[in-house]
Amino acid sequence: MTDTNEVIERPFYTADVVCIRGDEVLLIKRGWPPYEGSWALAGGHCDAGETSRAAAARELFEETGVVTDAAALIPLGVFDDPDRDPRGRYVTVAYLAVVPADTEATAGDDAAAVRWAPLDSPGEDLAFDHALILDAARLHLANHHVSTGAHA
Repeated sequence: MTDTNEVIERPFYTADVVCIRGDEVLLIKRGWPPYEGSWALAGGHCDAGETSRAAAARELFEETGVVTDAAALIPLGVFDDPDRDPRGRYVTVAYLAVVPADTEATAGDDAAAVRWAPLDSPGEDLAFDHALILDAARLHLANHHVSTGAHA
């Protein structure tokens, strides 16, 4: 029997991408709240019937113009801290994309600007829990020796 006072939380399902070019990470400047004007990873909501992997590749393209094969995205983990987003409960699946050193990016859908930042020190505080997602990407790169094209 179910407690009639039970609150069922229906989280939003999203995908984020740590896009690496050499020793740089691609960041977008958010053009909308929350965190408007802050730097973040590319990402967004999964559409109906869409996998998080497909959403990650789509959002990366829509926000930055960077094309990547969804099948080549490397899963980094699920980030589901109940307080990770001020709008409510958001659960994201984060992926790693390693792109060629000559990859260019341009601000697109919902991004006020884009920039390549040093992976080890991307700058000011990132929106949401994206610093934690970057930590997971750095750990994955260190443990799996993924070639990023960075100079040794």
